[in-house]
Amino acid sequence: MIFDVYRRLYKIALEEFDDIVIKGEIIRLPSGAPLKLRLYLLDNSFVDVWISKNKYFYHWQKSSLIFRHDNAPHEKWKFVKTFPKHFHNGSEENVVESYISNDPEVAITEFLSFIKSKLEP
Repeated sequence: MIFDVYRRLYKIALEEFDDIVIKGEIIRLPSGAPLKLRLYLLDNSFVDVWISKNKYFYHWQKSSLIFRHDNAPHEKWKFVKTFPKHFHNGSEENVVESYISNDPEVAITEFLSFIKSKLEP
């Protein structure tokens, strides 16, 4: 089931963002179960997408910069208006509201659009 979601997200990434996404893979646990989707970008950075029932993260690692939408209910971020949804904007400690869609297919498009805008000169 989650494998199918990751496959659809991978297809969207390759078809709609072929100018920034080079390739990707579904990373599996030793049991063979899908763990997450990893997308490799043209600037040698990567995006990880992890989805599990009611939890998720969309994570972009670029050098020492971290951009991540997630909905882990960390007490530390309880002040954020969209809690438990929040966005790590450049670092683990710089956290703001997250308005990313709850629909994974829309969310991957939103997140990759954000990344594309950051990669453009």
